[in-house]
Amino acid sequence: MAEGAAEAPAESGGGGGGGNSGAGEPERGVAPIKPQYLTTKEQFHEFLEAEGREEPSQETKAGDPDDSDLVEPEAKRIRLEDGQTKDGQTEEAAEQREQPQAQKRARGQNKSRPHMKPTHYDKNRLCPSLVQESASKCFYGDRCRFLHDVSLYLETKPADLGPRCVLFETFGRCPYGVTCRFAGAHLGPEGQNLVQEGLVQAPNIRNGLDKALQQQLRKRKVCFERSEQALRQLSKGRLPGPTPTAAEPEVTEADGAPEQDGCDAQQTSYGPQQAPPSGPLRTCGPLTDEDVVRLRPCEKRWLDISGKLYLAPLTTCGNLPFRRICKRFGADVTCGEMAVCTNLLQGQTSEWALLKRHPCEDVFGVQLEGAFPDTMTKCAELLNRTIEVDFVDINVGCPIDLVYKKGGGCALMNRSAKFQQIVRGMNQVLDVPLTVKIRTGVQERVNLAHRLLPELRDWGAALVTLHGRSREQRYTKLADWQYIEQCVTAASPMPLFGNGDILSYEDANRAMKTGVAGIMIARGALLKPWLFTEIKEQRHWDISSSERLDILRDFTHYGLEHWGSDTQGVEKTRRFLLEWLSFLCRYVPVGLLERLPQRINERPPYYMGRDYLETLMSSQKAADWIRISEMLLGPVPPTFVFLPKHKANAYK
Repeated sequence: MAEGAAEAPAESGGGGGGGNSGAGEPERGVAPIKPQYLTTKEQFHEFLEAEGREEPSQETKAGDPDDSDLVEPEAKRIRLEDGQTKDGQTEEAAEQREQPQAQKRARGQNKSRPHMKPTHYDKNRLCPSLVQESASKCFYGDRCRFLHDVSLYLETKPADLGPRCVLFETFGRCPYGVTCRFAGAHLGPEGQNLVQEGLVQAPNIRNGLDKALQQQLRKRKVCFERSEQALRQLSKGRLPGPTPTAAEPEVTEADGAPEQDGCDAQQTSYGPQQAPPSGPLRTCGPLTDEDVVRLRPCEKRWLDISGKLYLAPLTTCGNLPFRRICKRFGADVTCGEMAVCTNLLQGQTSEWALLKRHPCEDVFGVQLEGAFPDTMTKCAELLNRTIEVDFVDINVGCPIDLVYKKGGGCALMNRSAKFQQIVRGMNQVLDVPLTVKIRTGVQERVNLAHRLLPELRDWGAALVTLHGRSREQRYTKLADWQYIEQCVTAASPMPLFGNGDILSYEDANRAMKTGVAGIMIARGALLKPWLFTEIKEQRHWDISSSERLDILRDFTHYGLEHWGSDTQGVEKTRRFLLEWLSFLCRYVPVGLLERLPQRINERPPYYMGRDYLETLMSSQKAADWIRISEMLLGPVPPTFVFLPKHKANAYK
């Protein structure tokens, strides 16, 4: 997806970068590094191999060109050799690509990459009934596919990864017990799970999926009364306005506006295809202010985040541990990864996990993707009564084919009737502000945003974020901030946030001069999450390699808290760390640059860092990213392979 959840990290640096091996005028599209640090590709890798503690095993050489199974695809290997352009193509190939009958455009994903789920690394898994001390006995009995013999499990369990368990030290108890990969830190002499009294409880991670609700969703027994009512109004052409005025009285209960949400997701027993009971719903219990005084539309459509730094909803990399890192460095607003509304309505656990919110996220929203008014409106009503969020965002920027060809993401910009119904329908059932994220358009030279923004304002959107590129451009062109400046006027008085190519406080300052209400930061946060600090303190931070490793260590700690400290949790944490490292390797330390600041479309050449770790962190080989992960999470499993989800096609 693209730079937000609408824009997933669709282009991270997994390819190599050629470099200037000597002094002289820096090549266009290449970061200008001081001559004394520049080196050649051969010298760079020789240095890393000589200084490394050991040669990576055959299984982990995911970036070795000699390994035909794990080698990166041809389109992903980006080199700057004689006669080649910045994006790794020859001049002749570049000319052919510009012609109408050009070959296939570069895409942002490695769709055929080798992948192995973390669950497959545990051949013999212990039954959860033995891990969870509160469970009495296994529900499946003899049919259970997991081990019930603890001693047999311990014989095949891999060795511990370290002497300290983050969960035990932080919360006083590790819920993974004997299956924890750091179990030695909290197992007693008889194998019992130790507990430290007096330590804080586990953080209250909000927005989890309740089992009872999940069953109701899977059996289609959740009723959507407010959605059905809103959709009926929309189908009859009765389009509710964004904000009632004095001359425009609010719609009363007799006109069909629901006075209260009388449909409880966990108590209803009739499905969406059955008619709800006729007449007013009978309720019982104390009368509350919420029952008597419903929020008026004009009272809930204000989202006061002007001037704040907004972390984009980044698919894959914008997970909860990463958002915690960004919050620590000064991000003001965070948003969950893009969630598909149909998957949420089906009660899919993996999709609901994208909605989870950490207590440190004080201004938090979720982003929904969908193509049809009924599913989007029902999903909005479901989330409105089951999770805690400050706003809901509609993804109208996702460029990937999987979403676009189904009519979602960017495709909604060309489907104005459906788009209008989605915005108006969701807005009618939500008690929190509704925001929208869009691109400049679908085609490269056909801008649509300036025409859509006034309509979005009238439909009831509280805020719009504009990514300054079209779907066709992806990341092959710089964001068009001049066009974003024109759109600010078109959107007024609705606040407009700008998004695209912000990697320094100078970039942020220039963006704010366009008149936008604020800026959204996506790839810049992936390349250097301390960017939020740089913007707020108006300085360049020459961060050391050891400080960067500490950030990665904190990420792994947050990951173990979030995904678990058993084998499955450790390897899931490693996967997300490696995906992030495929972006982090593109950062060039401030002290090595001839000119400040680094620009987001400049590829780092091969260079020697000021110490071994800094050099290792600049490597664009997956095998070196794996080596960094082993410093933090121990050795990888024997059959481990990795190729990043996204490839670098942004250097043009």
